[in-house]
Amino acid sequence: MERDSSFPAETADILSGGDDSLAGVTIIVCASCRDETGSDAHPRAGELLAQDARLAASDENLRIRTVECLGNCKRRLSAAILRDGCWSYVFGDLTATSGADLVTGAKLFATSTDGLIPWRGRPDSLKRGLVARIPPLDMLKD
Repeated sequence: MERDSSFPAETADILSGGDDSLAGVTIIVCASCRDETGSDAHPRAGELLAQDARLAASDENLRIRTVECLGNCKRRLSAAILRDGCWSYVFGDLTATSGADLVTGAKLFATSTDGLIPWRGRPDSLKRGLVARIPPLDMLKD
């Protein structure tokens, strides 16, 4: 994987008004992801996805953060959805316009009673693009 260490990743939370149930949910977008052509152009497709998610969440109390790399390069544009004390999800094969799907997934996650993103109502891109579901540490057994 080619890395450009001068490419900054945003670490500040983006919070808007809206539903407090979303306060414990965070969307993390890989800002260094390239599009399907592998273009090295800036802004990268991952940053465009982060911007699209911010637009989709503009009226929501939802954290959207970026990181330089989620290490899912073979699945192109990648993002994760995390919720305090619950499973974490990693998605790939997203597009620069999948921001609304990520926000929909975050809303479903925020209202889930079992700590999982429900399958019903999940956007197709989050069904097809699921890479991993990671349990919270307190759920692990020795």
